[in-house]
Amino acid sequence: MKRFLLALAAATALTTAQAAIPDPPALRAASWALLDFQSGEILAQSNSDSRVEPASITKVLTTYIVFDEIKKGRVKLDDMAFISEKAWRQGIDSSESRMFLNVGSRVKVEDLLHGVITQSGNDASVALAEHVAGGEGAFADLMNQYAAKLGMKNSHFMNAPGMPDPEHYTTAHDVTLLGLALIRDFPDYYKWFSLPDFTYNGIKQGNRNIMLTMDRSVDGIKTGHTASAGYCLLSSAQRDGRRLIASVMGTESTKYRAEASLELLNWGFRFFESVKLLGADQPSGSVRVWKGLVDEVQVGTLEPIYLSLPRGAAEKVEAKPQVDGTLIAPLSQGQRIGTVNISVDGKLVKSEPLVVLQAVEGGSWWKRLIDTIRLWFA
Repeated sequence: MKRFLLALAAATALTTAQAAIPDPPALRAASWALLDFQSGEILAQSNSDSRVEPASITKVLTTYIVFDEIKKGRVKLDDMAFISEKAWRQGIDSSESRMFLNVGSRVKVEDLLHGVITQSGNDASVALAEHVAGGEGAFADLMNQYAAKLGMKNSHFMNAPGMPDPEHYTTAHDVTLLGLALIRDFPDYYKWFSLPDFTYNGIKQGNRNIMLTMDRSVDGIKTGHTASAGYCLLSSAQRDGRRLIASVMGTESTKYRAEASLELLNWGFRFFESVKLLGADQPSGSVRVWKGLVDEVQVGTLEPIYLSLPRGAAEKVEAKPQVDGTLIAPLSQGQRIGTVNISVDGKLVKSEPLVVLQAVEGGSWWKRLIDTIRLWFA
């Protein structure tokens, strides 16, 4: 919410200087949100913090956890996971969302991941949950721990596939954060979300995300549907180096969730731009240093700061460093020394810690003595 308000403040600051941005599309959905990947800011939303059922979008969190377990070395892609009767029956009870696993068989984790991502297999989701955590209940505990770490403050999960449960819920905002984390943390695995089909057990199934064939810039992420949740879609597209993530929850049909998502993405790409500020190669300025080997040090932020702004507003952005007190060497790289205030058209929209970009060693005893005397008269 804070990021949304800051983005809104930035947009408001520009309304007197340029034409207002057209309103976002009026979507027939229970809720929706549009997020800029680089800045992490919400560009537009409707009921984005209201509870909704995630349905199979839940599987994005399921795969995220498995990817992380692989990264940590606790699970391997070529592990052979046992297919329990519970996992098999979940597939039998879900005639459309299944990988067609055989009870009692063993299946590679890599194949199960494809079965979850492309085929939306409920049976594959349970099999992965059991392989990672020993049981779906323990895996649900993991899901809630991961959700909290990812900032999904209004979500709670009870199962790996996304089956309806009164205590299984999320929000449109939260799932965009999940999409951001997936793409940021596991870019190589994220490529699997754009695969057109997957074949297992002699059965070929196509990716349910029809947006992949509607627009070449779309490369994910996941569909969802139950009778109570409606038709949902978490999507992402990349154009000219920019990436947006959209969540559209509770729509009327497979076709409309895709059309609505694409309309929302098009609006965001057309009327907003991502502006890169600061970073290790773009200091905000130099500051006087006393008692050091050098007399000045560059300051700014070690990592780039991105703002999502209405198109044409980049020239109205200004970053001003504010140093807290006098800088006395030695100083370490990354040491916080104040605040950098970022404004748009004179209106403050974001404040970030101001740090030293290079370490500064203490000077000789003579240099320290001279600077001590100078500071008496400064």
